[in-house]
Amino acid sequence: MRIRQWNRAGIWTCMMLMALMTPGVATAAQAVEDTIAPDVSVAKKAVHKPFMIKVVDAETGRGIPLVELRTTNNILYYTDSAGVVAFDEPGLMDQNVFFHLSSDGYDYPVDMFGYRGQAVQITPGGSITIEMNRTNIAERLYRMTGQGIYRDSVLLGQHTPIQEPLVNGLVMGQDSVQVIKYQDKLYWFWGDTDRPAYPLGNFRVTGATSDLPQNGGLDPDIGVNLSYFTKEDGFVKSLVPPLPDGAGIAWVFGLMTAEDQNGQERLLAGYSTHNPEPTAYGILAFNDQTKEFEQVVQFPSIEDWRHPGGQATYYEENGQGYWLFTEHRVPNLRVAASYEAIIDYTQYEAFTCLMPGTTYNGAQTSLERDGNGNLVWGWKKNTPPLSQNQEKELIQLGLIQADDPHYYQLTDADTGEWVEIASSSIEWNDYRQRYVMIGQQVLGSTSVLGEIWYAEAPTPQGPWVHAKKIITHDNYTFYNVAQHKYFSKDGGRVIYFEGTYTNTYTDHIPTPRYNYNQVMYKLDLSNPKLGLEPVQGTGSR
Repeated sequence: MRIRQWNRAGIWTCMMLMALMTPGVATAAQAVEDTIAPDVSVAKKAVHKPFMIKVVDAETGRGIPLVELRTTNNILYYTDSAGVVAFDEPGLMDQNVFFHLSSDGYDYPVDMFGYRGQAVQITPGGSITIEMNRTNIAERLYRMTGQGIYRDSVLLGQHTPIQEPLVNGLVMGQDSVQVIKYQDKLYWFWGDTDRPAYPLGNFRVTGATSDLPQNGGLDPDIGVNLSYFTKEDGFVKSLVPPLPDGAGIAWVFGLMTAEDQNGQERLLAGYSTHNPEPTAYGILAFNDQTKEFEQVVQFPSIEDWRHPGGQATYYEENGQGYWLFTEHRVPNLRVAASYEAIIDYTQYEAFTCLMPGTTYNGAQTSLERDGNGNLVWGWKKNTPPLSQNQEKELIQLGLIQADDPHYYQLTDADTGEWVEIASSSIEWNDYRQRYVMIGQQVLGSTSVLGEIWYAEAPTPQGPWVHAKKIITHDNYTFYNVAQHKYFSKDGGRVIYFEGTYTNTYTDHIPTPRYNYNQVMYKLDLSNPKLGLEPVQGTGSR
C-alpha cells in the first residue's frame, strides 16, 4: 500500500515538473510567485512605531533615569535620562505585556503574588506613564556622560535638552569627575575614558568645558552641554602628555586656581601617575593654548601625605585663603591659596591632634595637649593628618577622651551607628550657614561603596557629627561624589552633585549604557526628611 501511494505521488510530481518546464506554464508560475513574494517580504519586514513607556517620580512628575523594566521572559530595558523606554519588541506588539519595575532609591507597590510591576497594553505608537515612589531623599536627574543618554527619546522622536543626546566625544564611559570655574567657564576633567572602537580607551585624563547657567548654560535641572577636547578622529584627547616618571596612567584631582608670578590666573591640579601602582605625585598646570596639562613639579616621595587630591574647595580663615582637600577621605588637608605654596609640598598642612612632628602609632601615639590638659586640634605642618579610623581607635584606647573634641566620628542621625567615609566633597552653603559634606560610605548596609550621606559642620574641617543617608544602591557602587556649587539654587537651598555609577567592587552585572558613567542628583535642603534643625550663627568661609 505504501509503495503504491509513493508511486502515485511520484508520477504526479513528475507530471508537474514536466508541466513547469513547458515555457508558457513556467512563465505563468513565475508570475504567480512574483506576485506572492513581495507580500511575504513586507510581512516579515513590517515596522511598527515604538510604544513609549515613561516612568516618573510620583512626587515631582519628572522622568526617572535608570529604571529597569523586565518582561516575563527576562528581556531587560532601562529608561534613558528622560525616564523613557522605546518598546518595539517583535511578537509583543499589540499584546498585554507585564513589566517588572525596579530602580535603586525608587519603589513600586507589590501585588498579591509579591511582584512589583504592571501589565501594559502595547499598541504601536501608543504610550503610558507609570509612577514610582522615591525612597531616596536625593532625586536622580540624568546621566552626564556616555553613549545613548537620550537614546530612547530620540527613537521616539521626543525633544532632548542637550546638544549631543546620543554620543559626545565618542565617550562610552568616564570615571571620577573634577569640576572648577576657570575663565568664566566650567572646566570638567575625568579619569579613564572608554571608547566605541576598542576596549582600551584614554588613561591620561579627558576634559571638556561648559557655560555657567548664568552665562547661557543649561539649567542644571535639565542638563549640561559638554564641549569635549577632542582629536581629529572625534575621540577625546589625552590631556596629560608623558611625564618623566614614564608611567602609562595619569589622573588629576584637587583642582585649584591661583595667580602665578606674572599675575596670571592658572588652573592647577594635583596629579598621580600609575603603572598600575602609584609612581609619582605632583602639580600640573593647564596650558590654555595647547589645551593640555604641563608638569610644574614632581613631589619627592609617593609615601608622603603632602599632596593634593580628592575634591578641592576654596575657603578663607582669618583673612587667608586656602584650598582644602579630601585626599585622605575627609577634609583634613589644606594649603595656602598661592601659586608658590601649592607647588611646595612643605607648605601643606594637616588637621590633627598629634604632637607636632610625630605620627600615629596606636597606643603609643603622642597627642598634643595644652597646659590645662585640653586636646589641641589644629592645622600643623610636618605632622600627618589623623584619619577617621585613627581617631576612632584613639577614642577606644582612651587617649582621646569622651569630653575631648571629636572631629570625624560621623553617626547615623536615625540609628546612631557609625558611618565610615570613603570619599567626600565639602562646600560652604549659604542657606544652611554651614559647610555641607556629601560623603560616600564604606561597607554600607546595601552596598560596599554605594550609599551616600549628607552632613554639615560649622567649619570645613568639622566637627562632623551626624549624617543622614540620602542615596542607596543595592550591590552597586557610586563613588567619588562631587558637589557643584556653581549650580546651587535659591541661596543654596537646592544643591547638585554627581558621582561615578559603576559595578566595580561588586558582583553585579554592568547596567547597559549607565555603567562606568556619571549620574547627576539634586537635593533640596528644605526637605523635612533630612530632619535638619534651624541654624544659628555662621562659620568661617
